[in-house]
Amino acid sequence: MARKEDVERAVTLADQAVELVSSGRADDVSRALREAASLAPDNPKVKAAFLKIQSEDSVHVLQMLCGKYVLEQDEQAGKEALDYLNRSGQVPGGIAKECLELVINMRKIEPSDLQDEIVAGLLRESVAAKSALAKRLLDGSTAAFMQIYDIGDRSANGIAEIAMTPSAWSRESDREKVETDVFQLFLAKLLEVGHDYDGRALKGIARLLAADAGRLHAIIDDEIFDAILCSLDYRQPNEVRSQATLATAKYLELSGAKGHAYVCKFIPSRIKKGHSEDIIIAFSVAAAVFPIMPTEAAALFLTKGFVPSLLPLLEKKKFEKVEQAALNMLSAACIDNACRGAIRKHCVPWLQHVMNNGKDDRPGLAAVILAKVLDPTMPAKDTGAKGQSHDNAVDNLVTVFKKLLADPREANKQSSIEGLAYISIQPAVKEALIDDRLLLARLMEVLKASPKRPTTVFGALTVIDHLTRYLPVLSEEQKKMNQLKAYANASKSAVKPDPREEDAAVSRRCKAVVDAGAVSAFVAIASHLSPASAAIVVNIMLSLTWTPSLRGTIAQQGGARFLLLRYTAIAGTADSDKQARHTAAHALARILISVDPTLVFPSSGSPPLTSVVRPILSLLIDSQSDISDGPRNLLPIFEALLALTNLASISTGEATDIIIRQALPTIEDLLLSNNTMIQRAATELVCNLMTSAAGIEAFADSSAAANRRLHILLALADVEDVATRRAAAGAVATLTGYESVVKGILKRDRGIEILMGLCGDEDEGIVHRGLVCVGNLVGMKGGLGAEARTRVKEYEGQGVLRKVVDETGKGNQVVRDLGRQVLRELGD
Repeated sequence: MARKEDVERAVTLADQAVELVSSGRADDVSRALREAASLAPDNPKVKAAFLKIQSEDSVHVLQMLCGKYVLEQDEQAGKEALDYLNRSGQVPGGIAKECLELVINMRKIEPSDLQDEIVAGLLRESVAAKSALAKRLLDGSTAAFMQIYDIGDRSANGIAEIAMTPSAWSRESDREKVETDVFQLFLAKLLEVGHDYDGRALKGIARLLAADAGRLHAIIDDEIFDAILCSLDYRQPNEVRSQATLATAKYLELSGAKGHAYVCKFIPSRIKKGHSEDIIIAFSVAAAVFPIMPTEAAALFLTKGFVPSLLPLLEKKKFEKVEQAALNMLSAACIDNACRGAIRKHCVPWLQHVMNNGKDDRPGLAAVILAKVLDPTMPAKDTGAKGQSHDNAVDNLVTVFKKLLADPREANKQSSIEGLAYISIQPAVKEALIDDRLLLARLMEVLKASPKRPTTVFGALTVIDHLTRYLPVLSEEQKKMNQLKAYANASKSAVKPDPREEDAAVSRRCKAVVDAGAVSAFVAIASHLSPASAAIVVNIMLSLTWTPSLRGTIAQQGGARFLLLRYTAIAGTADSDKQARHTAAHALARILISVDPTLVFPSSGSPPLTSVVRPILSLLIDSQSDISDGPRNLLPIFEALLALTNLASISTGEATDIIIRQALPTIEDLLLSNNTMIQRAATELVCNLMTSAAGIEAFADSSAAANRRLHILLALADVEDVATRRAAAGAVATLTGYESVVKGILKRDRGIEILMGLCGDEDEGIVHRGLVCVGNLVGMKGGLGAEARTRVKEYEGQGVLRKVVDETGKGNQVVRDLGRQVLRELGD
């Protein structure tokens, strides 16, 4: 209950506020009313004054809503105020300041999420509100901090944000002073006993360290660092541990040898105390710092006698929490090869016992550790599994992980995924998993149900990647080097790959994965994928699209659209980003080779069909050597050409125009490729480009570039490869309908010879195209046609044509009729 003098003061201020309204002094009105509300919010006269002022048109809607929320405890008004901030964000500076002061001073018996969200919203949307809070912190950092910190996590986070934001301050020295004060206050909160806001304090500490660690880390003394390390206790909520981990990592980064030495002293000293609580904290800290300072942590773990003494210690304690902490530490230690060896030597029997007999999450965690330490290349006698071969040990792990995946508890699912991610790289495990349809279905369910659990998603994708990955394409030189290494190691098995890793076996596994609905699962979680997970997905999609018969199903499940969106979403310039874009474009190209593009990207849909051209063209333009250190892989170029050929066959011509406009010089270079398959695919693409006016113009506009391209096409019509000759002949057959092209052919020494060679080819399709070419030449009007007829006769073309009619035409009526028509044009 408010004191009598506070009530009297509040009533006086309320009366003053009402009187000041008529004078137009809005700031004074707000100040008086705000102070009255802070002194006696439940007083009827204060409420009446607020309602009277609220009825005036000059009161801003946000000010009105915040006033109702504070004075009348109207939760709905508070929600509307928050909604206003989230929707419009347009708040005049003075109004934002008044609302902030009003809501901050609101008296609540219990912390309110709504109050916290409104304060955070005002600080987020208004520079004036930030400046107002900055002034409060500068005038009295402790009082302002304590008041706002207790409102909630978002408000406390706002304090840290303002302390880090130079634009909220007129002088940098003021900002640095407040930042130091606020950092110390967060540290003090961490050291407080009996409160529940460790995560809140640690978040502020971590954020400020990340922003200005060079200045602030020296404030952390041994007592504070001890408190931060104790917050790494695995029994703490995940939010507390994650913030403690961030703070620890940043402090260790800046403190160098001093911080590392303290950690290396902290862990054994806690273990030496012998109390279960101390041992749990020591093991938890060891688990947390392994990824942060792996060298020092591994050296500590490998200290003489440490690992062998673990089992007697655990036997002595026989406390589940100690056992769990030890398992967490062993799992983290597996990051280091030497530590894995020590665990394999001393801990495997105990881990197997826990896996088979433990409770809660421990069997799953023990199985994961076993998966990490059991090396498939190691002799059975060195696995640490007494009386059990490596294959049997792995079989047992597969059985355990399958069982854990079916467990409804999230922790066991996570252990299963993590363990399978380690052992699924082995051929025997791949086959065991792919033949279990129920397991594949559960794996897809986990993916769809875990979009906001990046670790689970990454692990599940890693399993699928292992199942579907093909062996890399090796150059002849690399194959020889592998053989030499194998012979040097006296290992014949390394010369020949495992049959379970050959293309046919992988293709079978890819089919099972597609049938299990993997592509649909990828589409479902697309918007939640981290960059690392997205990179794995596009690699999987490239493997799945390797088999032509699967491409239709992949497209039906949304795979083509997914790949296009992934390509567009990757905007970075790092090598990993370039590789991911390249892989996504390659997989998309494969789908468009085998599927009608208009079915996947219909004209009435979005994105439009033309949007796929740029990704596929990138496969031609980007040099593979810029992305990978391996031998240049021509397959993406070849398959991109096939996909573009399919796109160029679409009647609308929009895709064709884009191809010509953006990639004609590149395609021209590929026509001259030394690789027969690349040259053939490029020629077939050019043939399909002839359906477009722009395509014809590129070869028939009489320019030097067009004449050069025509010369290349004529040369390709005379190569050994039948398919290349056929495609080149088809393109020339279209082009010879234009006078400029006929003139160009007649100017070339071997122009007529090449066309007559087409007519005499062994392939009927080429013969047909050759007859069209010659017919177009000799059928030209005027002097050009006369010259063409003379040149054909000089080459004794009539004899060639008669032979075509008599021999090839016997079984082909079209060829026979066409040949006779050409002969008639020649006057025969």
